Amino acid sequence: MLFDTSGPHQDIRAEVAKLCRNFQGEYWRKLDRERAYPQEFVEALTKGGYLSILIPEDYGGAGLALSAAAAILEEIHLQGCNGGACHAQMYMMGTLLRHGSEEQKRKYLPAVATGELRLQAFGVSEPMSGTDTASIKTSAKREGDHYIVNGQKIWTSRAEHSDLMLLLARTSPSEGTQKRSEGLSVFLLDMRAAKTGGLTIRPIRTMMNHSTTEVFFDNVRIPAENLIGEEGKGFRAILSGMNAERILIAAECIGDAKWLIDKSVKYANERQVFGRPIGQNQGIQFPIAKCYASMRAAELMVHKAAALFEAGANCGPEANIAKMLAADTAWEAANVCLQTYGGSGFAEAYDVERKFRETRLYQVAPVPTNQVLSYLAEHVLGLPRSY
Repeated sequence: MLFDTSGPHQDIRAEVAKLCRNFQGEYWRKLDRERAYPQEFVEALTKGGYLSILIPEDYGGAGLALSAAAAILEEIHLQGCNGGACHAQMYMMGTLLRHGSEEQKRKYLPAVATGELRLQAFGVSEPMSGTDTASIKTSAKREGDHYIVNGQKIWTSRAEHSDLMLLLARTSPSEGTQKRSEGLSVFLLDMRAAKTGGLTIRPIRTMMNHSTTEVFFDNVRIPAENLIGEEGKGFRAILSGMNAERILIAAECIGDAKWLIDKSVKYANERQVFGRPIGQNQGIQFPIAKCYASMRAAELMVHKAAALFEAGANCGPEANIAKMLAADTAWEAANVCLQTYGGSGFAEAYDVERKFRETRLYQVAPVPTNQVLSYLAEHVLGLPRSY
């Protein structure tokens, strides 16, 4: 690899890299062909304690900072693997840790830390709402000591492989409120019970293997004790974890960019055309070098955003910028890598086409590039609100 472990958390990076060597190209290619979940990989990460890195020690986790989780996910992608099968467990911790009751944390977090329970599903997006989260229609109505949930979620990744779902639903109408986001509440849904009580999960086949589904709720019962935080204030509880999500996804993108740049450099040095390596041509050199420069700049922003997050400072602008720049550089590195390989890049065996498809996702999720730009325009630059 061109990239050493000179960044923070070197010991963790080294151990993650060692684990990932047991899950190289053919493992991911087989899963991709079968659209299968990387069960063995997730179990290995869980056993190693990497998915509980942000859970406090009092609840069975390592209790480390966000930068440690970022290092884990970056290293996973730097080694050619994919953290999308399990990264949600890291960034969803914030909502439960900040807004959950002590009883909820004691009940669920130790089991999540050991892997007895998986908290991987995040039920927010709906077919008609898109990024307009305040307009979601899924309802949760209080009846005695339960809430009754009806509605639909979409793009709910890993729902088939999770025991618990962090669910956002409307508990009161938005009409008559000062803010449209009022009246939303967040719940911890036990999907094991719900699957026999009105919950239906349907896989969505997509261009990358991301275990994506749509989820339907037909009078699904959730105990009132599983309400996280205050009823009607769930939007704020969800938002509290979104900066962490952006930073961690950005770290994954940096790892992808490094892997793709490394692949490009190696192939450009080895591939001989007209009696010399293709990497001797500036038409090959310059795009790779530009990707490297862009990646290093984005990497600095990821580190800054993580540092602000850990200090408890406002990191909204930095988290959004980090995610956008890292996603941009990963996608461009994938495009350049495919171009460097030429026809060979389209062959499954090189893993380039797989990473090409995987990196394209982050232009759209978890926050689209245009929404990041709108956020910066309004909240940082002071331009008029566009939506």
